Amino acid sequence: MTIETAILKNVEKLPDSVKQAVFLYTEFLASQYAEETNEEEKTPAKRRLAGSMKGTFILPLSDNFDEPLEDFEEYM
Repeated sequence: MTIETAILKNVEKLPDSVKQAVFLYTEFLASQYAEETNEEEKTPAKRRLAGSMKGTFILPLSDNFDEPLEDFEEYM
C-alpha cells in the first residue's frame, strides 16, 4: 500500500466539511512546496572569495580612534 492510497482511505472516512479543510490544506502545502523549490532554483550559491575585502579598510587608524565620540557625551 502506498502512502497515497493510505491517505485516500483515511480521507474517505471523513465528513464533507473536513474533506474540504483537508483539500485546502493540501493546496496550501503544494503551493509552499512549489515556492521553496523555485527559490532554491533561483538563488545559486555565491562563492566567497578570499581577500575580496582587501584595500577597503584604511590603516593605520587615527590617533583618536579609541576616544569617545562627541555625539555620545550626554550618555556618559
